[in-house]
Amino acid sequence: MNWQPDFLENEFVKLVPLAESHFEQLYVVASDPLIWEQHPNKNRYQLNVFKNFFEGAILSKGAFLITDAKTNEAIGSSRFCNYNPDKDSIEIGYTFYARKCWGKPYNRSTKQLMINYALEKVNVIHFYVGAENIRSQKAMEKLGAIKLGELLMPYYGEPDRLNFQYQIDRHLWDANILK
Repeated sequence: MNWQPDFLENEFVKLVPLAESHFEQLYVVASDPLIWEQHPNKNRYQLNVFKNFFEGAILSKGAFLITDAKTNEAIGSSRFCNYNPDKDSIEIGYTFYARKCWGKPYNRSTKQLMINYALEKVNVIHFYVGAENIRSQKAMEKLGAIKLGELLMPYYGEPDRLNFQYQIDRHLWDANILK
């Protein structure tokens, strides 16, 4: 299953497969401590911590560099991970954006591209949001995701953290006017 197509694009964002060569430009975005303020792993702005995050992204074989479709400037990252063929599901997560993108259509546009792509291959998409990450919880609700519960989530090379699990399935998305 290909979870890293050559690109996904709309009028706001372009998602390209994350490559080692993207490290510097993505770290420029990620080095802002306020991006991680509500995140379970608040020190990802630190170079060594971000290197670990980036390594996990590359190893996932489903990560993307998100660029502004108009300027081609790096603005964040997201990924597909934890594909489960038995449950016909995939996870979308590890998403972050430059602060200048907050409150603008970038997150919704990215998620719409990724959800539409994933639902061509699976019936269920999961999202895990840090228990303290109110901003991302609200974004999930705006997308129409259903909150399923709370659980401790493992992070690549980092401690487990409490997250809320959200879900969108094909039936819900097809009925959702936001797609």
